[in-house]
Amino acid sequence: MNYRTVVMYMEIGCFVVCVSGWILVCSTMPTEIWTWSEVESIVLTSSNYFSNLWKDCVSDSTGVSDCKGIPSMFGLNWDIHMCRALIIISIILGFFGAILVLVGMKCTKIGGSEVANARVTFAGGMNYLVSGLCSMIAFSYYGNKIRAEFQDPNFRAQKFEIGVAVYIGWGGSTLLVIGGLICSVFAGKEACQSSSKNKQMPVYKLPDADVATPAKQTYRPVSTALTEGGESRESKTSRVSSETRRSGSSSKTLSSLNVYV
Repeated sequence: MNYRTVVMYMEIGCFVVCVSGWILVCSTMPTEIWTWSEVESIVLTSSNYFSNLWKDCVSDSTGVSDCKGIPSMFGLNWDIHMCRALIIISIILGFFGAILVLVGMKCTKIGGSEVANARVTFAGGMNYLVSGLCSMIAFSYYGNKIRAEFQDPNFRAQKFEIGVAVYIGWGGSTLLVIGGLICSVFAGKEACQSSSKNKQMPVYKLPDADVATPAKQTYRPVSTALTEGGESRESKTSRVSSETRRSGSSSKTLSSLNVYV
């Protein structure tokens, strides 16, 4: 199994983990039991109070429940507004993170080159990571507020306990953080290695100063080139012609003597 196959299976696992965490975080929004409290009365009835970021509810032992939405947004404390904003930001970032990771994964073959897919997957993993951090901050702050009010002896109002929605949110946020971190590490490593290979410049070697450059060879004309005997072609030609003239003059002299006799 090569490295590319390992990364592909790792991306699939991280995608499944992050989508599961995102679904858990989304499921906490309509859940009504972020906080709950049980109050017993003198008669054989008890009342359960529970609430979330959007409404307050009450139910009795007979099964009758009634919920009332928060009448005014400006009448709420700043921490409720902060938790609302962080949860909504987490859901939006998780949605776009799922799209980016789905496009950039190696098994889908939707994107372009390997480097482009790695960068898209890295962006999706970072969206998942930030989404998990936002939801983790919101659920942790809300749970810590409930704990502080419950353990405060000077708090005279009705005390609540942490509801099931906060625990589900902690689990979903953990899955988002773990999956987004692993996906970002693997995709970012591959993207950085690919970009570093593309940015390598060619290396040019300068000539050494100690090496002497060869001198240019000069060639004499063909007419003045030396023969094997050491004479030039012109001198040899002139010598041959002079010998030819001498032999011609001697032959003429012999012919004239013969005629005279």
